[in-house]
Amino acid sequence: MIRKLTSGEYRLYSRKKDPKTGKRRNLGTFSSRDKAEAHERFEGLRGLLA
Repeated sequence: MIRKLTSGEYRLYSRKKDPKTGKRRNLGTFSSRDKAEAHERFEGLRGLLA
């Protein structure tokens, strides 16, 4: 899940909430939405390979 921050950057969060904290894990902050989407695809593939 990608959200735009007030600074203009984009932050990538995990799709699942952490059961202990009830919040989504931060997977990185990116300067553009394109970069965030590319990293989101990478994280998805990494999950399949792990």
